[in-house]
Amino acid sequence: MPGPGAPGLAPAPAQQVCLWQHYLLAIRSREAARIQDYQRAENTLLAALERVHALDPRFLVDYSRDPEARQFALRSSEEPLDMEVPLRVDAEGLLIEGPGAAAPRAGPTLCRVGVPRGVAGLEPWMTADVFSATPEAGTRCCGHIVPSKVLRVLKDLLVAAIVHCRHQGLIPPGSLSVASLKDGHLHLSLLVSSGWRRIGFRVIPVVRTRRGAPGLDGARLASGFPEGAWRRLVSHGVDLVPASAQHWRVSTEHLLTRLLGELGSLRGHRLDSLSILDRVNLESWRGGGRSPGLTFDHLKTVLLWASALFPAPEDWAELQGAVYRLLVVLLCCLATRSLPHFLHPGSNLLQASGLDLGTLYQHVEAFASRPEGSLRIHATHLGQGPPPRLCHGVKELLQLPASDPSCWTTAYFDVLLDKFQVFNITDKDRVSAMQSVFLKSKALGGKEN
Repeated sequence: MPGPGAPGLAPAPAQQVCLWQHYLLAIRSREAARIQDYQRAENTLLAALERVHALDPRFLVDYSRDPEARQFALRSSEEPLDMEVPLRVDAEGLLIEGPGAAAPRAGPTLCRVGVPRGVAGLEPWMTADVFSATPEAGTRCCGHIVPSKVLRVLKDLLVAAIVHCRHQGLIPPGSLSVASLKDGHLHLSLLVSSGWRRIGFRVIPVVRTRRGAPGLDGARLASGFPEGAWRRLVSHGVDLVPASAQHWRVSTEHLLTRLLGELGSLRGHRLDSLSILDRVNLESWRGGGRSPGLTFDHLKTVLLWASALFPAPEDWAELQGAVYRLLVVLLCCLATRSLPHFLHPGSNLLQASGLDLGTLYQHVEAFASRPEGSLRIHATHLGQGPPPRLCHGVKELLQLPASDPSCWTTAYFDVLLDKFQVFNITDKDRVSAMQSVFLKSKALGGKEN
């Protein structure tokens, strides 16, 4: 393995480049069909939600879903998709009552949504089907909008809407049935047929607010995104979605979805690398989906972090190198058992996931060391593969950020890229910074450095 600071490696052999490109082309060949499937299923569900709105104007229909369609095309996994149903309420007039003790970086903030006394326009949300009155007199708040009640009303409306749309021929025959509507704890689950594919949706009521996302450090994160995109997106505020029978929580999912869309406007292989890893995750690490494992949202978070840690365009110019930008971040997260939420890093997305992180780490490291076996898509790609990229493990080096959070930097991940023989950056400042981290890791006694 070349030491840190060595000249950039020679280009990968044509056979290896061909494998990566063939694998990506195989994924792309399905994109148009997946988008059509998604749009048919989405149109069916939107038709039902339009009827929900006609029955009860308190529930709106969100048509601004282009980023969701594009991201569905990136995926190979079949996890349920979120369909948010905005509530027709002026959130600025509501009382957002938080617990008061939660630190801004601790994770999604829990709150209750209160209705103040004497504010005009909130009367539709003070009816018994969605509202719980406060018995105390003299308080500013007269009661709360209760998420469990809102979900119950929305379910009843969806049942009526599905029946109406089927009888009126507003949705394709067999595409949507009441029997597929299930109660989730914090959402409604619904299966929609689109051709031969069945797509699962999580229908979630949402309060749109102008509140800023908690714990944002825009100056640190924004460099990997188009100029002005970060400020423009976070200014839209965050959502409130059900967190329990009585509480709502802050949700930043629409911000993350749109941040991912912004990455698609940049030159390079950012979204291609995500698409490749999602396919490898499904087929290799999860055994074709038969085993539990990482979700698309996990991998999406890895890409967002990689984009912030590697803001330079040259990091994403070559497909194989782009995939390894994600791999080194993912390996570090699995080794330290912590995948920080991108917008509030104090929240660990791997905590309480129930995943066997040790086994998953082994799968990912094996792929990073010798990816060719997972990239072969037909018999013509069989044959003698190159030797492993990694002659010995890197797990001890990957543990560094757990003991020293200051290592969560571009220079640290450049060292990891060098370990996997894919560091091809010639910028003198980055090479120098990488050398400093490498020497620091050796001084800490890492046996595998």
